[in-house]
Amino acid sequence: MIALIDYHAGNLTSVRKAFAALGADLFTPASPRELEEASAVVVPGVGHFAATRALGPDWMDAIVARVGEGRPLLGICLGMQWLFEGSEEAPDLPGLGLLGGRCYKLPAADNVKIPHVGWNALAFQREAPIIDAVASGSQVYFTHSFVAPVTGDTVAITEHGEPFAAIVQRGQVAGVQFHPEKSGEVGLRILRNFLGLVG
Repeated sequence: MIALIDYHAGNLTSVRKAFAALGADLFTPASPRELEEASAVVVPGVGHFAATRALGPDWMDAIVARVGEGRPLLGICLGMQWLFEGSEEAPDLPGLGLLGGRCYKLPAADNVKIPHVGWNALAFQREAPIIDAVASGSQVYFTHSFVAPVTGDTVAITEHGEPFAAIVQRGQVAGVQFHPEKSGEVGLRILRNFLGLVG
């Protein structure tokens, strides 16, 4: 069973439907203790980084403990940003800190609208299990204003005014800035690849 974390910052219904289409069994834990039963953890989310305040120390400790046991973790959109050390959107609020770096707002420019909403192509930076059978240049759907930095954990970038991390992976920890549940067959393939990380 995969734990889909509900901290009231996203449309869990569409994420749940996408995983169900792949035959995955999900549950929404009511407390951090229930994560002990999870084979993997998914943290979705849209909106302001401050929403992650609901994932306090007990949740953070439980999720990090599951990762330490080798259980996969996927962050989607805001959930991916939460994997990092923090965000300038809520400077006083720490992220999970499993990935190095801080998230920041995309800079506005003459021909660049913020928020970034729409389809963009993925440009692969290195191989990783999360992108197995996905072609570089595939289009996926984004809606966001803040981004994660390009680091050694970056698997794919896209560009909206400047390059930023679109997919990250370090071991069993992965994140996507876009919405795979709204990205057609490419999104489903990436979710299927995540399920492949589950032992």
